[in-house]
Amino acid sequence: MSDAASRRARSRRLELWVPILVVVLDQITKWLVRTRVPLHESIVVIPGFLDITHVRNTGAAYGFLDAVEFPGKTLVIALVALCALVGIAAYAVTLTGQHLLPRVGVALIIGGAAGNLIDRLLVGSVVDFVDAYWGGWHFWVFNVADSAITIGVALMILDMIGSSTHASSPV
Repeated sequence: MSDAASRRARSRRLELWVPILVVVLDQITKWLVRTRVPLHESIVVIPGFLDITHVRNTGAAYGFLDAVEFPGKTLVIALVALCALVGIAAYAVTLTGQHLLPRVGVALIIGGAAGNLIDRLLVGSVVDFVDAYWGGWHFWVFNVADSAITIGVALMILDMIGSSTHASSPV
């Protein structure tokens, strides 16, 4: 391997280790919830603000299509997620080492998408458990993978609007 190729490989460690870390954390937390919290039960973490609530999402992001049933739903949603994952990975390889913010964002998105895809393929639904609320306002129940995707998208948006300091930022 040439010196330049070796440097490129080292610079891509981020794209390897961040998704692996996200998937590992995501799967461990989901396993803990599956094995210790009965389905639809809650454990209060911060009264009036945060619970651990075991729910299953058979739909897409934020419960989209969760209440809709059709033949092959799990397979269709998994295939769409896999196509999106491949598209994001293809975009990731176009980013240079100087594009740190979008590289981290894409790595988080890939890790989160992979974590939820594993659930869909292995159990037919995604385990969600972080239940945040305030008074009558209730957010969607989510998980580590969803958090990684959300943070990754936020980083990508920040990069797109020029908040980053990478070489391609507008002057």
